[in-house]
Amino acid sequence: MTWTAPDIDRREPPLIGDERSQLRAFLDYHRDTLLWKCSGLTGEQLKTRVLPTSNLTLLGLLRHMTEVERGWFRKTAAGKDVGHVFDYTEDIDADFNGIETADAAHDYARYLDEIGKCDAAVRDLALEATFRHPYPERTELYSLRWVYLHMLEEYARHNGHADLLREAIDGKTGE
Repeated sequence: MTWTAPDIDRREPPLIGDERSQLRAFLDYHRDTLLWKCSGLTGEQLKTRVLPTSNLTLLGLLRHMTEVERGWFRKTAAGKDVGHVFDYTEDIDADFNGIETADAAHDYARYLDEIGKCDAAVRDLALEATFRHPYPERTELYSLRWVYLHMLEEYARHNGHADLLREAIDGKTGE
């Protein structure tokens, strides 16, 4: 049986709300958008490299955002001692590469699991909470507010990629 990414209903952000709920709602909307771009595609389609000059795939974007979520929310903001999802020792693009042998259903589930863990890790932190990056060469202070805003930027950029990849795979477009 061939695994297919499930359908997703994107949650629309409310028009009114406090800053924290608005940031979280827009982040959830972008998370849902990435999943929406994957919905209805088989694991093989998610692995498809449609641009000969790029290693981008929809599955690679899911894997990358799993790593980015973990890095900013759990490792940096919450200070959790969690390793990387992928081994970057010999390949700085490990989340985007090795796609041919990847298990799409597993990577999809891991993305969803990571989102839940990230949300739980920062649930009780104030937007004003500050912390340093876990890499010692990065000495700047970050706030949780900055992390939310950065994640919105990260998703916006990669969802644009996802839109183009999806259109090249099966012609499906959308907002």
